[in-house]
Amino acid sequence: MSFLRSLLFSTPLIALSTILLGLVSIAASWLDRTGQAPHCIARLWGKIVLAVSFIRVRSEGVEKLDPKGSYVFVANHSSYMDIPALLSVLPQQYRFFAKSGLYRIPFLGWHLRWAGHLPVDRSNARNSLKSMSAGAQAVRDRGISVVLFPEGGRSPTGLREFREGAAYIAIKAGVPIVAVAIVGMRELLPMNSIHIRNGRVVVRVGEPIPTSGLKSTNRAELTERLYRQIGELLT
Repeated sequence: MSFLRSLLFSTPLIALSTILLGLVSIAASWLDRTGQAPHCIARLWGKIVLAVSFIRVRSEGVEKLDPKGSYVFVANHSSYMDIPALLSVLPQQYRFFAKSGLYRIPFLGWHLRWAGHLPVDRSNARNSLKSMSAGAQAVRDRGISVVLFPEGGRSPTGLREFREGAAYIAIKAGVPIVAVAIVGMRELLPMNSIHIRNGRVVVRVGEPIPTSGLKSTNRAELTERLYRQIGELLT
């Protein structure tokens, strides 16, 4: 019964809302180059996706954030539903990093660029560093927040090793970095599955970690601290 609901109800409605709100967001991003209107639409999309999937998300620790502050958010990544969960609870206007190849796709690439999302080129270490530096400058100059998944992709079990890009961006931008744990989403939509199960998820927000006074050489230590903190928040 749960699988049929997922296949015949949730999945079609997710596809429909993605297409319709995607078109609205493209138009909004062309008219509003600040990215604020597209972000509001994305937040609405996330809530709709969760609602039609019968996934209820509760947040803990959001009160630790300054609604007007800029942060680098670092979250674990185990499911396609992680992004809707984050969109539904984090109060900041934030942007995601997207693979640079996506920016060459018509419509999708235009939307990513106009909405202010940030490209990342992982083809080699030099290009990746340039992407991270550009991201840090965007956070610093535009006063935005960003969300990164330091595992580099979805993890089928546990936590994979974190990359240091998020710590580098936070240090270079001089803004606090925040660990975010998405608890329970893997069980509702694991990797390589199309069966969306209903249930409850908790998004736990850690204490913001100041980066003022830190140097880029401290990024490994900061990354390890974030890894430990997210591990603790997941339990």
